[in-house]
Amino acid sequence: MNTVTPLLSLLAAKSPRLRVLPALSLYIHIPWCVRKCPYCDFNSHAINERDGVPESEYVVALKRDLELSLPLIWGRPVVSVFFGGGTPSVFSAASIDAILSHVRMLLPLALGAEITLEANPGTFEAQKFQDFQAAGINRLSIGIQSFNSRHLQALGRVHDGAEARRAAETALRYFDNLNLDLMYALPHQSLAQARQDIECAVMLGAPHISAYHLTIEPNTPFYRHPPRLPDEEDAADMQGMIETMLTDNGYQHYEVSAFARPGQHCVHNMNYWQYGDYLGIGAGAHSKISFQDKILRHMRYKHPRQYLEHALASQADIKDLIAVEQEVNVPDRIFEFMMNALRITNGFDPGLIQAHTGLTTAAMQRQLAEAEQRGLIEWRHDSIRPTLQGRRFLNDLLEIFLPRPENQHHGSGR
Repeated sequence: MNTVTPLLSLLAAKSPRLRVLPALSLYIHIPWCVRKCPYCDFNSHAINERDGVPESEYVVALKRDLELSLPLIWGRPVVSVFFGGGTPSVFSAASIDAILSHVRMLLPLALGAEITLEANPGTFEAQKFQDFQAAGINRLSIGIQSFNSRHLQALGRVHDGAEARRAAETALRYFDNLNLDLMYALPHQSLAQARQDIECAVMLGAPHISAYHLTIEPNTPFYRHPPRLPDEEDAADMQGMIETMLTDNGYQHYEVSAFARPGQHCVHNMNYWQYGDYLGIGAGAHSKISFQDKILRHMRYKHPRQYLEHALASQADIKDLIAVEQEVNVPDRIFEFMMNALRITNGFDPGLIQAHTGLTTAAMQRQLAEAEQRGLIEWRHDSIRPTLQGRRFLNDLLEIFLPRPENQHHGSGR
């Protein structure tokens, strides 16, 4: 009996190959903010008034990080750049310009590439926004969270409602492509107050609005001292109101929490949700990089000081910056793809599964059938999309695609 062919088939199933690599984005993490919010579990650090921010040192480290990363992405065009944090707008426009100049020198940026910078109302000035635009930023994302001063105070924000409105108005003078981040189900928030926040964002003319449900994350002050939040039923009413109001005002609800005027979808986030690739540089930044025979995930060292020490060492190597490396196995590819793609309201072409994971729908036949049977997805030959119930109970839907313990083979961690 010939056992070679089944063995080769098994090996091929464990190491599916990609014929074409997915789109590539660049994420640049700037970890400092004026004050750490009590709900935030991101890798961000409040600015120490005594020491300030090692801005020029960090810019040099980011440049070095990018240079050392080039062999991983050599020759691949970059479709978007995203400065996240923290609050990247605490950096000067000159520093952002220096970083972007280095990016342009080393990487082939796609024509008209989307370049986003996150900003907070408490760190803006009209001149600074103008200078960011001159540096090459063509999309701004402002962390408004609410236009209600009482709710902003409860969230630990450094701005009030009037500053939030002024920041949005000023940004719209310089940026056609603008996102306003809002949150709902806030401490002691009513349905009417949540509606007022959305009405204000629409009235200001924001072309893109992100509306996130406030969640209590471990290792945050809110987790240790939980505030009184609206119950699940009230929060669901807020979510339904937001979706209806924004749709009625001409916004496309294209992702669970994202709403955009036609043509104003976020390219960078869509690449994430379609399981595209991204190189992350900076303290704690995550990367997902595909090769024909494997998909790797990296995480840089999280603490800024530790990251700076590694990046600025005289004989620095890319391995010195990576705290964790993992190869994504087959079961994890299935889960990771679905965890991202099922956030897209209109769903996705099943062909994207094979293009970005090397697998076909046959590899997840059981899970897809169960999700369809439970009324959580619509599955056709040309599209897979979450139903309204699937969007409402997204965690239940994703649980179907969680890898089973017997299928888990973890990659290397370091």
